[in-house]
Amino acid sequence: MARREEAVNMTDQFAEFKELKNIDKTTLISVLEESFRSVLAKMFGNDDNFDVIVNPDKGDCEIYQNLEVVPDGEVENENLQISLSDAQADDDPDCEVGEEHTRKIDFAKFGRRAILNLRQTLASKILDLQKDAIYNKFKELEGELVTGEVYQVWKREVLLLDDEKNELLLPKDQQIPTDIYRKGETVRAVVHNVDNKNNNPKITVSRTSENFLRRLFEHEVPEIHDGLIVIRAVARVPGERAKIAVESYDDRIDPVGACVGVKGARIHGIVRELRNENIDVIPYTQNPQLLIQRALSPAKISSIRLDDEEKHAEVFLRPEEVSLAIGKGGLNIKLASMLTGYEIDVYRDVDNEGEEDIYLDEFKDEIDEWVIEALKNMGCVTAKAVLAMPRETIIEKAELEESTVDEVLAVLKSEFED
Repeated sequence: MARREEAVNMTDQFAEFKELKNIDKTTLISVLEESFRSVLAKMFGNDDNFDVIVNPDKGDCEIYQNLEVVPDGEVENENLQISLSDAQADDDPDCEVGEEHTRKIDFAKFGRRAILNLRQTLASKILDLQKDAIYNKFKELEGELVTGEVYQVWKREVLLLDDEKNELLLPKDQQIPTDIYRKGETVRAVVHNVDNKNNNPKITVSRTSENFLRRLFEHEVPEIHDGLIVIRAVARVPGERAKIAVESYDDRIDPVGACVGVKGARIHGIVRELRNENIDVIPYTQNPQLLIQRALSPAKISSIRLDDEEKHAEVFLRPEEVSLAIGKGGLNIKLASMLTGYEIDVYRDVDNEGEEDIYLDEFKDEIDEWVIEALKNMGCVTAKAVLAMPRETIIEKAELEESTVDEVLAVLKSEFED
């Protein structure tokens, strides 16, 4: 009787295990039935003539054996056949030869060893299911933001636990250099990599990934989360500086202003999360020359020469602007190259060195602003950069009328003639 109670309560125990491990009811039923059938196959040779009914709501399992009724004395296989008299004595007085008799199997007949094997099989299969569930869950979350509590800090990695006590590993090379971790504190990161070697899920998270910066902006800027603003490119040197190019699908929304927030409220939260990593937000454009100009901010360039096939850009600047373009430790130009996809070389504008040049924006009183933007889009930011270009090249690249170009050239030349 004790063995019967042990077997009956087993489903109850695994139902509770299922609730703790988030295995759905359908999968649990399938695993239970498969495990019982495995035991039946070992006991009776096969399980083809057995019905296994699992009822997790009641916490029980019923097993029925379907046997062919044969005349008395003609039973050849007790696992497949039953004599007429035995069938009639087994609560089926109206059965006849040739019919099928269904007999309920008592759990006690499994024996203690069989029940133990069943429990071990179930535990092993449910553990494998749980590992698969963890792997599948986090595989879908690759690149997404997760939160974990610091559980253990080692020299080469930090162990985090999420709300469901899943283990997340934060390696040293995925940590921001200035990060300091203390047990019990909450840490945000993105799921960087998930593998399942030997059916043992390993979830690696990152705080240095570009995706981490993307997800932080999505979290802090509702317009990005809602799809009104899209992040076109990201470049990072973790813990030092980052550049992000954004574009708005709604002309009424200033993408840079929305990302920065009133008095920098939105971006300040991201900067704090990134341990005071400086972030430059620039408006995205499909014009590579203009994008490079913006990416090299705060430097003001004079002109650009592009080789689109080689993805190479030669940028000319006034001598005093060169150091701004390069940045401390070459950081600004490195990030600009990463953001635009162009290898950028910076040159001093020797033709203008020692001579005064004027930025095109200074001519807004005499030249229409849209014309100035067209000239800037072709890589000319200063008056002398425009004057150095052939007239036909300006007409072609800036897509301006000949008369408009002539007027512009006249205005610029007169400035220097004076």
